[in-house]
Amino acid sequence: MPTVRYGEPLNVLVTAKGHPYLRDPFMAIFDEIPGIACTLVEQPAAQRLMNPQAMAGFDALVLYDMPGIDFPRGPAFVEPDPAFKAGLLALLDQGKGVVALHHAIAGWPAWPEYAELLGGRFLYRPGELRGRAAPDSGYRHEVIHDLIVADPAHPVVAGLPERFTLTDEIYLSEVFEDSVQPLLRSSATFTRDNFYSASQAISGKMYSNEGWEHGDGSNLVGWTKRARNSPLVYLQPGDGPDTYADPNYRRLIENAIRWVCSPEALAWAKGG
Repeated sequence: MPTVRYGEPLNVLVTAKGHPYLRDPFMAIFDEIPGIACTLVEQPAAQRLMNPQAMAGFDALVLYDMPGIDFPRGPAFVEPDPAFKAGLLALLDQGKGVVALHHAIAGWPAWPEYAELLGGRFLYRPGELRGRAAPDSGYRHEVIHDLIVADPAHPVVAGLPERFTLTDEIYLSEVFEDSVQPLLRSSATFTRDNFYSASQAISGKMYSNEGWEHGDGSNLVGWTKRARNSPLVYLQPGDGPDTYADPNYRRLIENAIRWVCSPEALAWAKGG
């Protein structure tokens, strides 16, 4: 099946940093997509562009960043600047499409609405989420697992096999399944014994789950949702070069960008 194409050329703003990543292998994903021009801006400078005025020339926003966490201080969770919040919300009210990848789900932990916009939250330390106490999240690197298409008719998974394998980092984190439309599920088992504690990792005890309590989690690793008036796609995979280079992962990202830029996605997000 050919890639779904809407309008070309498309201009996309890609935001990164706040979490380590390999710039050149990551940007190679976008450099090789025909008809899509991507501009990378790292945090914190990217915050100045995430508003309707600065993004007037862009068709979509790709989030591969993790702002709002100051790791050297504990970590400290940093409140977003009010002007940035207002600008981002105005951008989403306008209907600008968003694709969020991997660790973006951990961004802005001091801003509860951000989790609602993305459809979940990776917690680096225990906290409150949706009015309840939540444990810190879990992580596990280099997991070989199958991604299983949950909605074969959706344009974001067009051209993909019904099931394909990645070796990547996965999360035992909070997923708001009641607020999203599933795209992809994982064959991995999302239970406490298969993950390490994020809180222990940032305190210096990498790869430990000693004394950590976490209930079973969702195997949902890709979804769409309405973020105010904007169509949003979240894809949990994306930890490093092996995944960046995988043709199925690249197809996912290309399809997601094209879909969030489409008139159909905008009408869906606005309830039309």
